Amino acid sequence: MTIKIRAAVAGLALMGTAVSAQTTIEMTTAFGQNLPILGTAAVDFTNRLNAISNDVEIERYDPGKLVPTLEALDAVANGSVDAAYATTGYWQGKLNTASLFAAVPFGPEAGEFLGWILYDDGAKYWQQMYDDAGYNVHAIPCGVIAPETSGWFKNEINTVEDLKGLNMRFFGLGAKVMDKLGVSTSLLAAGDIFPALERGAIDATEFSMPRIDARLGFHKIAKFNYFPGWHQPSTLFELLVNGDVWADLDETQQAQIETACLATITTNLAEGEATNYAAMVDNVENNGVTIKRWSPEMLDAFEGAWTEVVGELSADDPFFQEVWADLQDYREGYKTWSTIYLPRN
Repeated sequence: MTIKIRAAVAGLALMGTAVSAQTTIEMTTAFGQNLPILGTAAVDFTNRLNAISNDVEIERYDPGKLVPTLEALDAVANGSVDAAYATTGYWQGKLNTASLFAAVPFGPEAGEFLGWILYDDGAKYWQQMYDDAGYNVHAIPCGVIAPETSGWFKNEINTVEDLKGLNMRFFGLGAKVMDKLGVSTSLLAAGDIFPALERGAIDATEFSMPRIDARLGFHKIAKFNYFPGWHQPSTLFELLVNGDVWADLDETQQAQIETACLATITTNLAEGEATNYAAMVDNVENNGVTIKRWSPEMLDAFEGAWTEVVGELSADDPFFQEVWADLQDYREGYKTWSTIYLPRN
């Protein structure tokens, strides 16, 4: 973190007028600015905060400019960088509970998820996860996107047998489900996926929503795009700030950052909802993609494997069990509201 005085007011300081210093926070990102919605969310957050605040500003860096994407949590915690815009799902290998604050298979959609995070116990557990594990970070919800696709495959998938033996890029808790069904999964950063598909290192991939996936060109190699994205009905994103950096900010600076994040949550969700259908149409009409829906039997297989994964994680990790139980209790209450106001097919 650096402290600076804007040139526009430097002259006032020379004349003896009191000028307050501005705090600059250097922020790494998990997604490049070339990616719509995912990458532009961090750009929008940065521009929004810098526009409304004379007290604190963000200097945003693309993935890898400061630290590799999957090292961002450790880098923020140890103070190598001030902050990171990322998703907790990238820390699944370090923290069993991480993906419960990113995307939950067969879990809540965006509105329900945000309710748990912002008005129930979600945010409390989110921070506790880092604190209990000794990470010196402050976590702020800072984005959410609509459902993803279930993946891109080079060949049609009709049965669980068709999945067995595939090498596939997969994210978060959904990867554990696919592993149970005979898929060998790996977590690759956005820029590494297409080359891996092209050279045959992976046979299939999931990444994000149709508009975002289009930018990465998966349709050039894998022509079968499956729905629904059972593994990510919605996905949350976070702003991680080094704990000491956060403590050094005053209440106004902290509030400005939190307000910019809340605004980013809104635009992040709305942009995806508004623009994905056009990408789906383009895929079919111009890219030779076949859009497929999983059969009820396949969805049952995914959900059955997910139930096994949850049972194992809960048995092995008391904190995971506590958070999972809290989320399930919240969702049971939410059904009272969700099942009455709009019947679902």
